[in-house]
Amino acid sequence: MSLAKIAQTVLDGNAPETQQLVKSLLAEKHSAGAILNDGLLKGMEEVGRLFKAGEYYVPEVLASARAMQWGVTELKPFLKEGDSISKGTFVIGTVRGDIHDIGKNLVCMMFEGAGFNVIDLGINVTKENFLAAVKEHKPQILGLCALLTTTMPEMKGVIDTLVESGLRDSVKVMVGGAPVTQQFAEKIGADGYADNASEGVEKAKALLNLAG
Repeated sequence: MSLAKIAQTVLDGNAPETQQLVKSLLAEKHSAGAILNDGLLKGMEEVGRLFKAGEYYVPEVLASARAMQWGVTELKPFLKEGDSISKGTFVIGTVRGDIHDIGKNLVCMMFEGAGFNVIDLGINVTKENFLAAVKEHKPQILGLCALLTTTMPEMKGVIDTLVESGLRDSVKVMVGGAPVTQQFAEKIGADGYADNASEGVEKAKALLNLAG
């Protein structure tokens, strides 16, 4: 049984089979780190590529993310420090006044699949809560989401709060959401903007100078 088989079940969105394969490989004494990095994450990497190419859509991505999560749940008790080479910590939330989360949830899944440690603050997040999360988790990337034009100014409020607290230079800020544009991102002083979840991962890697 090969690790490529697990990558394929993730690609197929088959959660039960992914979970069973993880169990079988662990029983065969495969390392948890190899199963994670060369199986589960490799599958999600391909999902990201297909999504970006327009060959996969949101339902397929959600199914694949679910399969990966079932596999990771099975793996967790066996993972050791250093098994996963994390690309960094990504804190994300939908800004205050906005309760939309479908796009945000998709971004979370794509970042997890790309090997980031994701901290999801949820919806209607105040600038004070964003600040507290940056202090606590010390992320490399902070993601701000908005789906309403009326809540977009909250993004600038978060960035201003980081500036006032002396933490702005400690984290790269990315913004996104249906009404958000590259021009708006530049205007409020964000480091990056992405039109979709897959592009967000690529932009984050570029901001952190990560290859691949």
